[in-house]
Amino acid sequence: MQTHWSNPNVVKWCQYLLDSYTHWIKLELIERTGTTLQQTERLFNSTFVVASHGMEDDPILNYGNQAALNLWMMNWQQFTQTPSRLTAEPPNRDERARMLEQAKTQGYISDYRGIRISSTGKRFLVEQATIWNIHRPDGTTIGQGATFSSWKHLD
Repeated sequence: MQTHWSNPNVVKWCQYLLDSYTHWIKLELIERTGTTLQQTERLFNSTFVVASHGMEDDPILNYGNQAALNLWMMNWQQFTQTPSRLTAEPPNRDERARMLEQAKTQGYISDYRGIRISSTGKRFLVEQATIWNIHRPDGTTIGQGATFSSWKHLD
């Protein structure tokens, strides 16, 4: 049985995500040993949250590791069909949009803090998040990624 993270397009996306993180942050997000498939599996099974979206006018989530799927209480299919703005409650969406624009302009931001909401309405505070632009090797920006390992439920 093929898992969604082993799909060749997801493996390719994860390499862009990991390479871009290293480009901006000057650190590796995960240990980059083994094949690209092994790296993708390692990223998917990491204990910290990793999520990303594309560059659509209303960006759609296109990757979430298991920690992200658990936190937002969605399966892969639900997660990757969700507009990323819906990860924040309406009152927090303007602040979220400003943060994403700042990351787009600067390449990345670190130490972000904000309230997010799961698919079932559970609110949680994200702390010490890093958001970065994801690009192809030619420099074309194709999305934005986010990672964090600190959050607390508010409800």
